Amino acid sequence: MLDAYRRAQDGFDAVLDQIPAGAWDKQSECELWTVRDVVGHVVWGQDLVRHWATGEPFTSTEGAPGVPHPAPVAGPDPVIRWRAARAAADATLTPESITRTRETGILGTIPLTGFLPALVADFLAHSWDIGNACGLDVRLAPDLLPDSHEWVSANVIHRSPTGIGPELTPPDDADEQTRWLAFVGRKAW
Repeated sequence: MLDAYRRAQDGFDAVLDQIPAGAWDKQSECELWTVRDVVGHVVWGQDLVRHWATGEPFTSTEGAPGVPHPAPVAGPDPVIRWRAARAAADATLTPESITRTRETGILGTIPLTGFLPALVADFLAHSWDIGNACGLDVRLAPDLLPDSHEWVSANVIHRSPTGIGPELTPPDDADEQTRWLAFVGRKAW
């Protein structure tokens, strides 16, 4: 799971590299969020992982799913803020820390390894959300999509405009990425 998590992070990072400087405040594909808001949410997720991996309390909600404007978490330079948060979180992911259990709320008490698939789905969806909003042709790692689809199917019980949206029906001839995006509420056709 750690490999899939890191590869999904890499995909998000690659999309961030392509975001034009003036596009951070554009409307993203997440109905209520700008591109900067999406990055703020993803950065918040990295801060959450770091705290959970180290056993430290985490009480911040400013980038949580569904908050109105998590842009401040991304700061003035979202790429720098993302990379710092990623590096800090990644440094805490050890064989011991990923087995540490945490109360996650909706998923119950699970080890961090049980939460990483949620973040894989988050990286995949939000890579497309910010890239598509900026006119980029984002190609998600095709080998990550089946496991992500399975995890979302089994675990997501709440859908919202800023997260896993209502499932859409893709065209009959849709490729796997388009079908996955439709499943998580994104119209990619």
